[in-house]
Amino acid sequence: MTTKALNRANASQVLFEVDLPKTAFITSFSIEIEGRIYVSEVREKEQARQQYESAVSSGQTAGLVKASGRNMEKFSVSVNIAPQSRVTFTLTYEELLKRRVGSYEIMIGVRPKQLVQNFEIVVDIYEPNGIAFVDVNSTFITNELLPLVEKTVTDKKAHVYFSPTLDQQKKCSACEETLIDGDLIIKYDVNHPQDIGEIQTREALMTILSELDEDDYFGLVTFDDTIESWKPFLSKATPENVTEAKEFVETIEARHLTDINKGLMYAVEMLTSEKSDFFPDMSMIILLTDGRPSAGEQDLSKIQENVRSAINGSMSLFCLGFGYDVDYGLLDTLAKQNDGLARRVYEASDAVLQLQGFYDEVATPLLLEVNLNYPGNAVTDLTQSHFRQFFKGSEIVVAGRLQELETDTIQTQVSAQGLEDQFVIGGLAITEEWDSVFPDQEYVFGDFTERLWAYLTIQQLLDKRETCSPEDKENITAEALDLSLRYNFVTPLTSMVVTKPETEDDEDETLIADKLTEEQREDITEPVDGDPHFIIELPDQNDALCFNIDEKPGTIFNLVKDPLTGIVVNGQIIGDKKLIPGSKMHTYFGRFGIVHEKLGIRLMVSTKEISVSEDGKQLDFSWTNNKTLNGLNMDLQVIKDRSLTVTLKNSVKFLIILHKIWKKHPYHQDYLGFYTLDSHLFSSNVHGLLGQFYHGVKFEVSDLFPGMDPDKQDANMFVKGHKLTVTRGWKRDFRQDVKNGENVPCWFIHNNGTGLLDGVHTDYIVSSLLQTI
Repeated sequence: MTTKALNRANASQVLFEVDLPKTAFITSFSIEIEGRIYVSEVREKEQARQQYESAVSSGQTAGLVKASGRNMEKFSVSVNIAPQSRVTFTLTYEELLKRRVGSYEIMIGVRPKQLVQNFEIVVDIYEPNGIAFVDVNSTFITNELLPLVEKTVTDKKAHVYFSPTLDQQKKCSACEETLIDGDLIIKYDVNHPQDIGEIQTREALMTILSELDEDDYFGLVTFDDTIESWKPFLSKATPENVTEAKEFVETIEARHLTDINKGLMYAVEMLTSEKSDFFPDMSMIILLTDGRPSAGEQDLSKIQENVRSAINGSMSLFCLGFGYDVDYGLLDTLAKQNDGLARRVYEASDAVLQLQGFYDEVATPLLLEVNLNYPGNAVTDLTQSHFRQFFKGSEIVVAGRLQELETDTIQTQVSAQGLEDQFVIGGLAITEEWDSVFPDQEYVFGDFTERLWAYLTIQQLLDKRETCSPEDKENITAEALDLSLRYNFVTPLTSMVVTKPETEDDEDETLIADKLTEEQREDITEPVDGDPHFIIELPDQNDALCFNIDEKPGTIFNLVKDPLTGIVVNGQIIGDKKLIPGSKMHTYFGRFGIVHEKLGIRLMVSTKEISVSEDGKQLDFSWTNNKTLNGLNMDLQVIKDRSLTVTLKNSVKFLIILHKIWKKHPYHQDYLGFYTLDSHLFSSNVHGLLGQFYHGVKFEVSDLFPGMDPDKQDANMFVKGHKLTVTRGWKRDFRQDVKNGENVPCWFIHNNGTGLLDGVHTDYIVSSLLQTI
């Protein structure tokens, strides 16, 4: 991906931002400014962190790569260049396209956020076996733009070209906004010669039942804190049985507990007990869950060990995770350890289509225990060559090294278990010179077969780390790291070090781009709004509410006021250093004032220092050292550059989190978070933006429906006599994990909490941090 820009503005900031598939590995990135080229390096992750400590900002992970939607990641970097200067960004990534349901898919994220003088997408496809079809679709191409998509397909080549003019990119003739905002999706297949080569989980289950073949046998197991089954044995998928099973599904009710371990153990036992010649080894379990383990065995490593031991390679486990509270990392590991795959089904209007896509992938297993062998020791360093199953519409890819470069032929053998008979076939594969297979295809990397081998090997080693013994993990990690560095791949074990040029007066900066793990993607799948956000956890209702407050920097809000205990907490918001081009001003809490009138305590906390006054004595100290202060009526504990815990005598405890931002960040600055740890100790008269919720709030939610955001559900909420439209999402809670935080699912109330708050948010504005009335 290449972007060339001329800085016509007086400002010096230029942003490069692109989407790339989450399964891709970045291999290179460069910035060229007025003939000077800055080239990235791939280094071992820990070494990069230690050497470039200033780039990761107080232990946070690097910020050049973020999750972007379901299947993409966003790479972004900004540089300072002089006005009228030119800059060229070039990013290269590599990805193995996987054939699913009979086609390959190339997804190109296109979101320039402005009109582009020379906008061009060029896709060249070359397939030696011949191209069967090519389809081009887009989420942004209108009827007016459709004729601009040029597609030519010959026997082995396809060419897709899209290059709208400036006027064609505009939303309207007088507009300066661009129509180009979405994904270009290309699906194609090759000719296959005949040789060796909160939706409810209930709706999901209904879809799967509807797709069963009449020759299938199936069973249903429900699990919360108790385990139940539709029938204690497998039943043939006759129309009568499927109808009866659907009626059973309609009776299933969520009871808020999730015993994944026992549910899977029961399912494995059901399949195992009925295995015979009549039921071949094409058995599979599909686990559907919208929660985390909360009953029975809850130790994740023990659940994985129990399931892997029970299955013991005799069946496959596929996992579907629904909604916002699911532990997708656990599901992904369970599936990988048991020859299956995991998918997250997002709460969106196309959720049924997502589920259909998953089921289409796994519904038709054609072969079991597939082995690809190369007799005669002609091939070494094979990637995975044994596969538990082969599904209709998919493919198997194996890569390896030839022992002798002058070898003209390779013996091959494929063996597998078919639906009825053993399948074995052998033959000779003829090696061909590169130039004869890919004549004059300059866009194909010259060593791509070797890089494909490295890509597959790294991916499989990373997966193997999840299933191997602790003794083997170190060696496997070292091997994957060595390959990542040798072939310049940005993987979970490496970081790409980017030297970012600054203006003439400043030194060059160094930033780090990391490959996201599934856990990291889960952490940031729903980004938290920069404005002050409030989370109201309601344990009695097993749910949470959240809202943002949007006000100008400098505004002070009363958060807590309890006239009986004499405790008051106020907070002041701050803004970004400067406005990010094209966005609104983000605001944060930057100062807090805590007053205990009865105990004579005044506490002021900012991102720079902490000031405490007790009985007329004042003490100032900073965040730069660990410190414990035990006073007559208040204890303070500072964890260096992380948190301040305030414990009032015989009363409540507050936690203030310091979020450190890289000091040379062009826009953002340090900010604070505030948490109450013993809210039940306040009197019934407590109030304030937060205080009014300390003793709970009653609400009801109904009528889920698709919202403005395709990945989130809206609903109707009845609270405090109001009917509100709310959105299901999550916010970050840093109480337990100060560094990374954890996601809290919540119902988001729009418009500054209007309808949930008593009055409106401006009613809580006060004039000073220590105001008590």
